Formats: sequence, C-alpha cells, structure tokens
Amino acid sequence: MRIAASALMVAATVTMTAALAGPQPATPLTEQSNAAWLNKLPFADRADFEDARRGLVARFPQRTITTADGRVVWDFQAYAFESAATAPNTVNPSLWRLAQLNNEAGLFKVTDRVYQIRGADLANMNIIEGDSGLIIIDTLLTAETARAALDLYYAHRPRKPVVAVIYTHSHADHFGGVRGIVDEADVKSGKVDIVAPQGFMEEAVSENVLAGNAMSRRAQYMYGTQLPKSASGQVDTGLGKATARGTMTLLAPTSLITKAIETRRIDGVDFEFQLTPGTEAPAEMNIYLPQFRTLCMAENAVRTQHNLLTLRGAQVRDAKAWSYFIAQSLLRYGERTDVLIGQHHWPTWGRAHIVEMLSDQRDMYAYLNDQTLRLLNQGFTPLEIADQLKTLPQPLASKWYARDYYGSVSHNVRAVYQRYLGFYDGNPAHLNPLPPEQSAKKTIEWMGGADAVLAKLRDAYARGEYRWASQIGNELVFADPSNAAARALQADALEQLGYQSENSTWRNIYLTGAQELRDGVAKPTFAATSSSDLVRALTVPNFFDFLAVRLNADKAAGKTMTLNWQFTDLGQRYAMTLRNSALTYVSEAQHAQPTATVTLTKATLDQISLKQLTLPQAMQSGAIRIDGNPQAVAGLFGMLDTFSSNFNMVTPHGYKP
Repeated sequence: MRIAASALMVAATVTMTAALAGPQPATPLTEQSNAAWLNKLPFADRADFEDARRGLVARFPQRTITTADGRVVWDFQAYAFESAATAPNTVNPSLWRLAQLNNEAGLFKVTDRVYQIRGADLANMNIIEGDSGLIIIDTLLTAETARAALDLYYAHRPRKPVVAVIYTHSHADHFGGVRGIVDEADVKSGKVDIVAPQGFMEEAVSENVLAGNAMSRRAQYMYGTQLPKSASGQVDTGLGKATARGTMTLLAPTSLITKAIETRRIDGVDFEFQLTPGTEAPAEMNIYLPQFRTLCMAENAVRTQHNLLTLRGAQVRDAKAWSYFIAQSLLRYGERTDVLIGQHHWPTWGRAHIVEMLSDQRDMYAYLNDQTLRLLNQGFTPLEIADQLKTLPQPLASKWYARDYYGSVSHNVRAVYQRYLGFYDGNPAHLNPLPPEQSAKKTIEWMGGADAVLAKLRDAYARGEYRWASQIGNELVFADPSNAAARALQADALEQLGYQSENSTWRNIYLTGAQELRDGVAKPTFAATSSSDLVRALTVPNFFDFLAVRLNADKAAGKTMTLNWQFTDLGQRYAMTLRNSALTYVSEAQHAQPTATVTLTKATLDQISLKQLTLPQAMQSGAIRIDGNPQAVAGLFGMLDTFSSNFNMVTPHGYKP
C-alpha cells in the first residue's frame, strides 16, 4: 500500500470546534440497503474464517503497543465492538465480514519454517526460519509494532538472530519498522543483509515528496484517521485495521534484485525473486521459496480488489502490467505452490485454490483495463464508464477476494481512463469550468436560492437519494459554508452513503467529510514530526525539487539570482537559477559569476530540513559558508511557502468557521 510519507508523521491529538449534531443512525432506507446485501453474496461460505485462524500459535498478550514515553501506537481492543456476528445497521454486511477477518491478530504458523504475524499494523510480517537465523519479509510500518511482533515470535520460537530483511516493495507500511528488529550497526558490519527490488530507495523516498502534504491530508479521509473506531465510525481500511501511529524508520538496502528472475540462497534458504515493476508499487517483487513450496505475492494479490489509483492521490498504476505479472507468477509457480502468502490478509492453502485465486486476480485487472479502453474508444466518459461497469462479471464478482473493499470498479475504471486520456473527458463544457465556489453560487442562485434548494434536498434525502443530495448539498455548502442547515444536510447524506458502502476507504471518506462538516477541521495541538530516516534519505535533487514546489511565484516575481551549491561531504556541485518565478538547477555545474556560493554538508541540510537547525544558526556556527551576497540565500528561503496539513476539503478553501 502506498502511503504519503508526510501522512506517516506522528499522529497529533486534535481538538474540534463544536458545531452541528454528531453522527446520526442509519435511516430505514439504509437499513434496507444493507440488509439486501445478505442476498447478494455467499455469506454462508465460512472458509475464509477457518483460513484466517489456521495455524494460530499465540495472540498478542498485551492490550496496547506503546512508544517509550507511553503513547499508544496500537490498541488491540479498539475494534472489540466488531465481535457481534450480525453487522449493525450502520455498516455494510460485506465490509463487516472483512473487518472481522482482519481482526485475527497474532503469530501464525503457515508451513514448516514459515511464520506470519498479522493484526499489529496495517501489513503483515512474514518470518522465514533459516539455518542459523531469521529472514524477515517486510517489517510493518513502525519500529514499535515491528518490535512487538518479533517479541511475540521469540516468546514461542527459538531466539535466533535476524540475519536478513527483505523489502517486497517501496511503500512505507512494508519497511518503516526496520529499526525495531535490526540494529543499523549490524547492517553496516554485514551481519544483517537488507534485500530490495531495483529502484527501491528512489521510490521509497521520492514518490510522496512533491505532493506529500496534499496526500497526507487526503489520507486522513481515506484511512479515517480522525474518526472514532465504532459502528458509526472507522471499522477497517480494507487491507487491515489501520495504520500504526509510531516511529517510521528506514535503513537502505545492502543489495538489490536487478534481474527479472533472480535466485539467491540466504542462510540455507533458496529464494527466487520475480521483479514486478509498475504494478502495485513502482518497485516491487514477488518471492518464491522452493524448499517450502511457498509463494509470496507481495501486495500484487490480496483479498480485495486493489487500487489502480489510491484515493489519497498518486500516479495511476498500470492494470495491464499488473495482470501480466500475475499471469507470469501463475505460469511459473502455480503448479509447484502449496501455500500462498502476501503482505496483507491471511494465506491461501492448496494448489487448486491458489491457481483459482491468482487466475481470478489476473482476470480482474485485465477486465478493468480492457473494458475501460473498449468503452472510452466508443466515446464514453469516465463517469459513464463507471456507471456501465458497475461490477465485475460473474462468477468473479461473487469471489470475496475480488470485492470492492479497498479499490473499487467505480474509481478504478476512472483511473484507467485517466492513465490513457487524462482528466479531460472531451466535452468542451468541461474544459474550463468555473471554480467550485463561483460555480456553486451561480448554481444555487439559478435554482431559486438556498431555501428552495434545501427544501428539494430534504425531499431527496427522505427518498433515499443520498448521492444526489450530497452532490447538490455540496453546491449549497460551497455557495455559503456558513449555512448550518446546508452543512447538516450534506453531512447526513454523506453519512448514509458511508453506512451503505462496501468499500472501506469510501466509508472512511464519506464519514470524515460528514465529521468535518459538523465539527470543522481537526486542529493539531502539537507539531507533527517527519521521519528522520526519510529526510536523511532524500537526495540533494529531491530537496531542490521540493524547494521549487514551495516557491511562491508572487513573492519571486521580478527577482533573479544564481546560486552555486557545494556539498563537501558528497563531492557534489549544483548551479541553481531563480528566474521568471521558476527555480531550476543543474547538477555537476557552477555559475561563472553567481549571486552567492553556498558551501555545506548534506548532514547540515538534513538538520535544517528537520528543523533542528535554522539557516542563521548554521551560518553563525560555520556549518554553512556563504561567499558573495549572504542575503540572497535568506531571500530565497523567504520566498518559500509553508504548507498547512489541515486545509479544507468539504468547505471552500478560505472558509473559517
């Protein structure tokens, strides 16, 4: 799962501004809608529940996992309310079923010498017992949860040292816990090997930097991080329960897998790595263990339809490539695999079941890609395609691992359209529409004013037309966000959509929108801190690219300067130019007559980035030397915007209650 780096900062305690009434119960129409799901899917099939409990060695003995100072990182009791066999009226029964399955937490024996730890973070930790030590496949998101997971293993298995860590892909919930299970000194000395797919560090560090602030804000909606864990709040994320709120870390790989198929022996265990670039992550790989007839599909095959475009925002993934690499895995390993494991959810046992699951997942991504292309080539627009392809074809649509818990047919087909044709649907009326606030004010005025629209919306809400009520309710709110009745109606409509949603992320988004319409945007009571490992892993070009993104064009208007940068520890030089409100640079170059030359180390730059050191302090201490005009550098930093992590989403951008 891709998570914005800035979204994985230490979670802030929030205070909310009092406003409208809180969560409402499910309406009778929502109750009817949810009850109808019981006849749509094979709920009598309990095989997944047996598999999710199979091989249980031990549960986690503690109620919570905490940081050294006592802050709760993970609460095993937070979802105790999900023990009820029957879904409450406020939760789609299909989603309730998955939420219960994802509650199976503990240490599990998968097969001889292969163990799995689930339910202590969003992802899984897989442990392979080597001849003398342990090989860890993925480390969870935080050091605290990773340490607790390994402690649980050690409480029930021999205490062998960790001799290798394998990162399956470049998303933080799979590498962020590494310092919880290995010491950096052991990595540097060669006692611990860290193996990752080609391109891992570049993708792990850079993919969320430039748009990280916006991704972080949108991730609050997608994962429901500000929602209470309750039957009317957050119940799951689709891939797991939630993201842990601890310390995210990163240690660089010591070796990379660079060939399409590459074999290695690690501590007596044979590994066959299959690179799958451009699938669920830009840098990802599957792993086959021939001695144990075990196939790890990383995050390329999970027990849900995955995202082709994650709703927090990212680059669109390639459904065609995704389907192709699953097909290759099936062809190469299907008939010699007895157990399938992944980095989310529970294993699959038995060759026939494994072949069926991989075949279905292969077909699912191929269908989404090809049928979207078929319809767009007939001239249909994204929303029209989503409306035509409401669900996958049978019998695929009835397979639990193809349901819309995380990705969905609706937003995945729109992602395919975006990948091939972009945001514009070809209709000239949509080429340059008015911005939301202007459009909303004119729309509401044209419809007869707020009171007339509210009356019609109340009727629509009463009829259960929640999608329409939320759509026009949004226009009311953007036309006049101070209209409490409009915000209340919009919140109520979004809430019912959330209660009805099978998709966990859609539910979280709807309910978070309702919460913020009623209570306002959560305000951090203390500043969040970035992962120091990620900041240190940023390259100088990464840093300069982000400076360019932060440059305020109005403040820079009419200003020009040239700066030479010299990093003494890296032996790197850069020529930077500010001109036409654009900040550009060239590596391994220097201006002949610069406005100023800045000499420093990368470590000093890291300290400034982490706010451990200010520019004036660095200059005063000699950590930074500036030759030429020293005011130029200070002037450049004075032109940079600082991004707020709590901008408005369901109300106009500048609105303050």
